[in-house]
Amino acid sequence: MTGLLAAATSAADKRATFKAGLNSGKIQRFPGAFNPLVAKLIQEIGFEGVYVSGAVLSADLGLPDIGLTTLTEVSGRGQQIARVTDLPVLIDADTGFGEPMSAARTVTIMEDAGIAGLHLEDQVNPKRCGHLDGKAVVPTADMVRRLRAAVSARRDPNFVICARTDAAGIEGIDAAIERAEAYADAGADLIFTEALYTEADFERFRAAVPIPLLANMTEFGKSALIPARTLESIGYNAVIYPVTTLRLAMFAAEIGLREIAATGTQSGLLDRMQHRSRLYELLQYERYNEFDSDIFNFTLGGNQ
Repeated sequence: MTGLLAAATSAADKRATFKAGLNSGKIQRFPGAFNPLVAKLIQEIGFEGVYVSGAVLSADLGLPDIGLTTLTEVSGRGQQIARVTDLPVLIDADTGFGEPMSAARTVTIMEDAGIAGLHLEDQVNPKRCGHLDGKAVVPTADMVRRLRAAVSARRDPNFVICARTDAAGIEGIDAAIERAEAYADAGADLIFTEALYTEADFERFRAAVPIPLLANMTEFGKSALIPARTLESIGYNAVIYPVTTLRLAMFAAEIGLREIAATGTQSGLLDRMQHRSRLYELLQYERYNEFDSDIFNFTLGGNQ
């Protein structure tokens, strides 16, 4: 039964794994999961962690990524995903869903949801997608208060609090580096610098900031798509691929729906579908059947 209805690994162990991974010298790869089933696939393929993107969660609800989602919605989806995987889950907590006290509460809720870490950003609330123009950031002191509140609320010291700065595209890289240093002093375990452009930008940030760094390799944005091996050689500790699986799925879904609309049948699409048997394998149907049989196929002894 272990690992069947829920992950076998405890939340505490996942957090310890994440914290150790950030200091291992090997880059931690966190593809985004838009649902729990994708998280199971990420684990099976051999990645180090799972990411839950705020942009993806918003899109899944049919909303733009402009701070419309709530703590309840985000933590609920995070809990669903964390429950099914033995991998640590890093979640996008936007600006903390309010003032510093709200950021503190967000940490406690995410800990209770089994999440291994979250990131908070220094955008003005309501935020917008990090690769869009027209963003605004709060003063450094405001973000420091946000982070200190979050750190003070943490009960598990291995719960990773990541500080994201969107300042590079607004105030320049030097200002973003200054912010990162202040955020590290405020207790952040990991720094996420959004929307750097080139490999040289990533190298410059690594040279200046003394704590673990996370790179965002999102498609169609401002950053060059740098391979994980290169990021690792630069000295980055983690990389996220936040929207990749949703983009792949939506592209395939649109092609399929258009073909059904045009031809009236999906028969020409079968070679592009996950087979029923593969889905059952991922869901471990056979193990559920064994469990069911062990519980219900029994006989009572004569003296009972």
